[in-house]
Amino acid sequence: MGAKEEIKANERFEFGENWAKFLEQMDDERIAASMLALKSMLASTSLAGKRFLDIGSGSGLSSLAARKLGAKVYSFDYDPQSVACTRELKRRYFVDDDDWTIAEGSVLDKEYLTSLGQFDIVYSWGVLHHTGAMWEALANVDALLSYGGQLFIAIYNDQGGTSGRWHKIKQSYTKGGKLKKALLLALVSGYFNSRRLASGLLRHCDPFYEWKQKESRGMDLRRDMVDWVGGYPFEVARPEQVFDFYYQKGYTLTRLYTAGGGHACNQFVFEKKV
Repeated sequence: MGAKEEIKANERFEFGENWAKFLEQMDDERIAASMLALKSMLASTSLAGKRFLDIGSGSGLSSLAARKLGAKVYSFDYDPQSVACTRELKRRYFVDDDDWTIAEGSVLDKEYLTSLGQFDIVYSWGVLHHTGAMWEALANVDALLSYGGQLFIAIYNDQGGTSGRWHKIKQSYTKGGKLKKALLLALVSGYFNSRRLASGLLRHCDPFYEWKQKESRGMDLRRDMVDWVGGYPFEVARPEQVFDFYYQKGYTLTRLYTAGGGHACNQFVFEKKV
């Protein structure tokens, strides 16, 4: 069963539809924020001469950022509409560019992955936990990274029982009709916004500053909220689980940014030792 069939059967959230709406708000500030996030986590001001693989390219923003930083980029996504979004960004900024390839594919398809070769940087932000087979996906990326290369992934933090409740909400949203989806989105948005407002009052700051400044990898608050409520399939992992998983494969952790025990993603940059 492919992505279209899974979406039709209410087994998968329409990630691509959400990203298509996000592209309406794409601008230079968002692109610059995405470039800054890549440079910061990869500890590099340029990706010139690097082969960059974007697994689950979504809107295509991170692929665009990597290309603007000089990388030779290969982007793929399981969702056809996400592939279309990435192609649209290429059309806008790098039309007819031979150093940016975009395709439809699955990180769970080993035969397809074998055809790709190896890359200096393998990037997958907030994607592998939506495959329905997260640990298999985490294992599959190993063959894609060249020795000495960098693996940059982001995986939802495991909050125990709280994560279990979020799983039920996401599943319910994905399987629900329009009215149910609208109600769940309103309830969850109200929950998070009230927490932001309370936090802002306590710290005497603007609770939405980060989003107004477009500093969160160039993303949009509304689209991120829809992605969070509807993001299904949904799996999680504790930071130490991901660390141990790659440590046993000979990787070294070079950078870690945790969710601080919250519901967001833990971000990891690993180096594959020679």
